Amino acid sequence: MNANKLTIRIMIGMILGIVAGYAVNKMSATPESLKATASYFTLLSDIFLRMIKMIIAPLVFSTVVSGIANMGDSKSVGRVGAKALLWFVTASVISLLLGCLLGNILHPGAGLGMPLPAADAATNLATKSLTFNNFLLNAFPKSIFEAFATNQILQILVFSIFFGLAIAALPKNRATGLVKLVDEAVHIMIKVTDFVMQFAPIGVFAAMGAAISTQGLSVLATYGKLVSSFYVGLFLLIAILIAAGWLVLGRRVFTLMHMMRGVMLLAFSTASSEAAYPKTMEQLEKFGASNKITSFVLPLGYSFNLDGSMLYQSFAVIFIAQAYGINMPISQQLTLLAVLMISSKGMAGVARASLVVVAAVLPMFNLPESGLLLIMAIDQFLDMGRTTINVVGNSIATAVVAKWEGQLGETIDDEGAEAAEPVIALTPVNALSMENAANK
Repeated sequence: MNANKLTIRIMIGMILGIVAGYAVNKMSATPESLKATASYFTLLSDIFLRMIKMIIAPLVFSTVVSGIANMGDSKSVGRVGAKALLWFVTASVISLLLGCLLGNILHPGAGLGMPLPAADAATNLATKSLTFNNFLLNAFPKSIFEAFATNQILQILVFSIFFGLAIAALPKNRATGLVKLVDEAVHIMIKVTDFVMQFAPIGVFAAMGAAISTQGLSVLATYGKLVSSFYVGLFLLIAILIAAGWLVLGRRVFTLMHMMRGVMLLAFSTASSEAAYPKTMEQLEKFGASNKITSFVLPLGYSFNLDGSMLYQSFAVIFIAQAYGINMPISQQLTLLAVLMISSKGMAGVARASLVVVAAVLPMFNLPESGLLLIMAIDQFLDMGRTTINVVGNSIATAVVAKWEGQLGETIDDEGAEAAEPVIALTPVNALSMENAANK
């Protein structure tokens, strides 16, 4: 699969970056020559960082508008959607809080020793710009063109929500062409993102090379602490999600986890929720969730219920702040959680979507954007874990909503797979577009 090939290429890029960085670190005769050579690594990584940032505005706009416009407005959809969103919001808050809590307890970024130019100025600006009044005011754009030009993700989200609701409120025959156009734009932006991610091995190579050449192999100890701390958080989160599912599903939640083991392995090995989507839907229907519930709640979860990614985003921002020695008081961290809660929505089905969210959030808190490159060096290992939790969270959420709606039937054993209805392999966006057919 292409995802597997990209995974292998990223791992190769990371290993080559370590080797190249170590060679530069050992062979450079003077600090000046070391700095000059490391600047070439930095150039490549900066280019890739800009390529990530260029997709933020159109990706957020197209995915949010498409999702809202295709939801429909029937009472049954509203009821199911409200129950799903209640679960999604609760799970997201828990995930964000857990990531932030573990970041403060385990201190994965402490002692990294990366210098930050004008650290005091950045801290002062962050304190001044993140008052509650300024936060609310800056959420609303003066000009959508200015918001797009400066990648103000909250402002883009506000406009996108109004735009999507306006389309949904119009008679269906009035906006059909526009809805199709936005849907196609989503597919185009996902493809553009795929193109950008093809350069990820080069970006990872450069990021790792820059870190190792300037810091030496000792920096890998910090990465080891980061990865281990993050996976501790993932194990705690999956335990919480299973416990929450048990409250509604009882022992059947363990049956669901058993049936999802192959899907979880697929998600972990490919680091792609989208690759695991068709099999997830199939297993949920075998579990007993009705096609109506599964075809609506599961793709909705791809936009609003990325539990592993939510934990990652708060954890990553705290890590970057610690790595650069920037203190984030509790009040600022609570603001961060609110921003991430909003800005992480609508990024479904996109490779490394969490990196895009972190890239958009860092400037809002005046944190160094170069910190994203530090995480990119080992993001593949983090992505594999968070993608697996995303799949687990969405499968539990779908089963719970089906139970609440009284549309959870008997489980079909895997050996009886031929008795189950065939499942169409849909992308999350296509599944949302077919929601009306699923309600029949």
